[in-house]
Amino acid sequence: MATSLTRRLFVALLLSAAGAVPAAAQDAPVVVYLVRHAEKVDDSRDPPLSAAGQARALELARVLGDAGLTHVWSTDFDRTRSTAAPAAARAGLRVERYDPSKPGEFVERLKRTPGRHLVVGHSNTTPALVQLLGGTPGATISDTEYDRLYVVVIDARGTTSMLLRFGVPASK
Repeated sequence: MATSLTRRLFVALLLSAAGAVPAAAQDAPVVVYLVRHAEKVDDSRDPPLSAAGQARALELARVLGDAGLTHVWSTDFDRTRSTAAPAAARAGLRVERYDPSKPGEFVERLKRTPGRHLVVGHSNTTPALVQLLGGTPGATISDTEYDRLYVVVIDARGTTSMLLRFGVPASK
């Protein structure tokens, strides 16, 4: 029930943001969904997703299924690519790579590209991207927290951000 309500609120925010701006391309909104990769099997350098992580990646694809994604971005790690892949497949897109060591350049690229972007990153990079986009990142993401879904809308009126939760609640 709470998931259904969250999804309706989420879609309402997106529709209101998209409908409130002029149709000209330069004024088209940029909507960015940002998540940390899903649960991983261990703490090695490039681990795959665990069964819980695979389930979360599928849930992310379901939650964003009606969002009209135009771009899906990931760092070049198995866990981020695997988190992004189901949403990209559902939207008929390929996963594009971004360099987490150059957040300013990536954010400028996002801001110049109207559309709806999913960005899959890490606990130490995702909040920084939210902040660079003009959003509010909130508290530090803990090592066991995988359920944050940031939404940042940039349009002619400015920047709006919200923090949602998806999938199985994180253990904190």
